[in-house]
Amino acid sequence: MEKKVEVSMLCQLYGSLLTAKQFEFIDDYYNNDLSLSEIAENNEITRQAVRDIIKKGEKKLFEYEEKLGFMKRTLNQEKRIEKALYELTKIQKNYSDKQIASVLESIKKELNCLV
Repeated sequence: MEKKVEVSMLCQLYGSLLTAKQFEFIDDYYNNDLSLSEIAENNEITRQAVRDIIKKGEKKLFEYEEKLGFMKRTLNQEKRIEKALYELTKIQKNYSDKQIASVLESIKKELNCLV
């Protein structure tokens, strides 16, 4: 997974555990596509200070994920749901019983809400 996407997802999951500045700078850098210089200028600090704050925040995010594993579990759950949806669709296409098709459609709707 690309680092930018990974950090953005981790920030969504664990961002509230960061300091306000770490969250703000990581959000600006990864989600709002601001450069280190732009963030530094907006906050009247050096570019190096912004980089240090972002790096410390990233380190915390990866530590939280290593210990708690929410993102890994979420991604695994999504894969399993997608596989179940694929299998349900195969069954639905191969069997013409309207009652079965109705039940399968109901299950698919519930699973789609989880993805």
